[in-house]
Amino acid sequence: MFNVAILTIFPEMFPGFLSCSLAGKALKKKIWDLEVVDIRFFAKDKHLTVDDVPYGGGAGMIMRPDVIGDAVDNVLSAYKNTKFVYMTPSGIKFNQSIAKELIRFPHVTILCGRFEGIDQRVINEYTPYELSIGDYILSGGEPAAMVVLDACIRLLPGVVNNSNSITEESFSYSNGILEYPQYTRPKQWRGHKVPEVLLSGNHKKISNWRQKQSFVLTKRCRPELLDGEINDKFT
Repeated sequence: MFNVAILTIFPEMFPGFLSCSLAGKALKKKIWDLEVVDIRFFAKDKHLTVDDVPYGGGAGMIMRPDVIGDAVDNVLSAYKNTKFVYMTPSGIKFNQSIAKELIRFPHVTILCGRFEGIDQRVINEYTPYELSIGDYILSGGEPAAMVVLDACIRLLPGVVNNSNSITEESFSYSNGILEYPQYTRPKQWRGHKVPEVLLSGNHKKISNWRQKQSFVLTKRCRPELLDGEINDKFT
C-alpha cells in the first residue's frame, strides 16, 4: 500500500478531487491510504496561531518553525522511513520520473506551506525533498500536493485497468516525449477524417506512424524534450 501523510492548516481540503475517479476508487480499495495532519493542532496559543511577521520586515506572514517542527516530529516519529516532501515554488520541478520514484517509498509525507512560506530553519533542520509543480504561485501547497499524488496514484498496480495505457502516455511513451494523437469513432466528424493508416490494420505501419507523430507533436509543442538522438531518428 502507498501511504501518504499530509501536513496542512486546511485539512478539510483533503482528499478533495482525490476522492473521485481512479484515485477515489483506489482509496476505497486501500491501494493507497491518506492521513491528514492539522498543523494548527500543534499551535502554542488559544488562537491556534501558525504564522508570524518576518524578521527584517517585509510583506506577508511566515509559518512558525516551532509549530511546524512539532507537527513534523509527530509524523516522523510514527513513520521512521517516510519520504519527507515540501511543496515550494523553489523546489525541483515535478515530472513523471519523480512520480515513479515516489511510489517506491512505502510512506510519503508532504508538507503544504501557506502565506509567504515557512521559516528557513525548518528546511535546514529536516532537509525535505523540495518539490514544485511549475513556475507560478498558488495560495498554498495543497493543490500542488494533490497534483503530485494524482500522478503517483495512477501508477500504482491495480489503479489503471489497462497498464499499456500508462506506458504509452506522454512522458512515458517513446523516450519521454509526447504521446501520439488519438482518434475514435466516428470515422469522419465535421469534415475531419481519421488518418487512413489507423484503419489499415497494419500494426507495423501504425506503430511507425505513431512514433513519427509523437516526434512531430513534441517538436511543435515541447521542443525542449527532444534530444539529439531522437532528432536524428526522425529528421
